[in-house]
Amino acid sequence: MTAIFPSNELVALLERSAWFRSAPAPMRAQLVDVGRVEHLAGGQRLFTRGDSDDGLYCVLDGLVRIGAASSAGKEALLAVIEPVNWFGEIALFDNRPRTHDAYAERDSALFHVPRAALAALLERSPAYWHVFGLLLTQKLRLAFDAIEEAALLPAAQRVARRLLLMAGGFGEPGALRRVLKVPQEDLAMMLALSRQTINQVLKQFEMQGALKLGYAEIEITDVQKLGVLAELNLPKD
Repeated sequence: MTAIFPSNELVALLERSAWFRSAPAPMRAQLVDVGRVEHLAGGQRLFTRGDSDDGLYCVLDGLVRIGAASSAGKEALLAVIEPVNWFGEIALFDNRPRTHDAYAERDSALFHVPRAALAALLERSPAYWHVFGLLLTQKLRLAFDAIEEAALLPAAQRVARRLLLMAGGFGEPGALRRVLKVPQEDLAMMLALSRQTINQVLKQFEMQGALKLGYAEIEITDVQKLGVLAELNLPKD
């Protein structure tokens, strides 16, 4: 379903994204002009692995899950995309099919810039490829960090670092949310840890006064203490 958004409200939402704010003003204006706001109902699929590229998306409200499922139905959850974060840029660069599934965790509003409009924009202004490259490299850095943490860090530090990353909007300057709407099962899938391990670590953090557990949510009560728990302790050569 397509929805009409007041242009001033839409721009205000998009400018909460550091990537969008840092883009040249003409590019921002053109993206707003050619994009449209779409709504997904909770559980509705946006695209599936192997689908053709249909453009770039930004979550304005709600949550979008990015992952994959095996033939046996087991899910691998890579990320939960929250406002105001962009996704879908990989296929823009290689013109290949979607790498993963994406569907709405709950009723969500998305800003969608169609593939054809992006191609026309980049044809007119090739310098803008660098701006989209910055969006891609930001995701790549996060992916490298996750691989390194999985190989080198114990479970507790990995959990603490992921909570801080989510609270900080995955690198958005100035962003800090105290309450994370994330079930423990989702956190376990994102970190490739067991549900039991996640529960034990979170209860330990709660006893230490770093956070408070609720139903399908985690409240960070002491950011500094959680930061201490997340400090790297890499093995020395």
